[in-house]
Amino acid sequence: MTTLLVSQANFTDHRTPEGHVERADRIRAVEEALARPRFDALLRREAPMGDLMLAELVHERAYLDILRQARPAEGIGQIDRNTYISSGSLGAVATSLGGALAALDAVILGEADNAFCAIRPPGHHAERAAPGGFCLINTVAITAREAQRKYGAERIAIVDFDVHHGNGTQDIFAADPDILYISSHQMPLYPGTGKADERGVGNILNIPLPAQSDGALMREAYSGLVFPALHDFAPDIMLLSAGFDAHIRDGVAQLNWRSDDFGWLTGKLMDVAESRCGNRIVSLLEGGYDLKGLAGGVSHHVAMLMDGAIGRLDD
Repeated sequence: MTTLLVSQANFTDHRTPEGHVERADRIRAVEEALARPRFDALLRREAPMGDLMLAELVHERAYLDILRQARPAEGIGQIDRNTYISSGSLGAVATSLGGALAALDAVILGEADNAFCAIRPPGHHAERAAPGGFCLINTVAITAREAQRKYGAERIAIVDFDVHHGNGTQDIFAADPDILYISSHQMPLYPGTGKADERGVGNILNIPLPAQSDGALMREAYSGLVFPALHDFAPDIMLLSAGFDAHIRDGVAQLNWRSDDFGWLTGKLMDVAESRCGNRIVSLLEGGYDLKGLAGGVSHHVAMLMDGAIGRLDD
């Protein structure tokens, strides 16, 4: 199994206020974790600049103007209560997108079996017409549309295990039967969407989980609902909105997953990908705000992507 790690050289260019949980240290924690000898076999690549005009594949035509108008000439500007944009943010957004599309290219063309993109800012809260929830563009949604446009993929599954519901991704794809969007998330919690009866055109599967539930309930829900739905859908490629804020250490929510739960989930998703889409998985970092919890979850996730086993990890 060949796993590509896409890194982002300019991740610090997206600046947030002091004390904000979505900060550059998140990527530093991931990079430190994946620099250990356990990950020496990773194929590594730096994210190139992506074409931000591709945002029009999923966002309204005036969407980029919203971001440009909110971007300050220097310093940090505020879009909503929790979402910020700095003078260098659009450059970071461009490499976030470019990294995701480079990973897509590598997996579709057979250079790698799967890929993980250590990128920021996250994207799954960005709706067709509005950024929000720390997110400026919906990177995973653009990647799905580019898989259709560039490579002719007919059926794409997006699995989102961030602790928050991906309201943006659901908003974009709710009427598209060729995209299966599956989200597990704590409820009630921001952004308030993601109820089980939100079904789109039969292509949306929401798995709300109660606060203080743990990995055992997650495993039960995925085994009973998610994996059968993925098998039935039989995607050409699987995209992951890989959030690690369901970790027990993370203070933004109250799910009690542990690092090995992320490894278990990754392995089971790989089983589906092996039988349904030639192992093709592209995973994009979303949330995860406790640095140790993030490093632990990512380590188990990437170790499993590499060879289907965790091996020896310090966490």
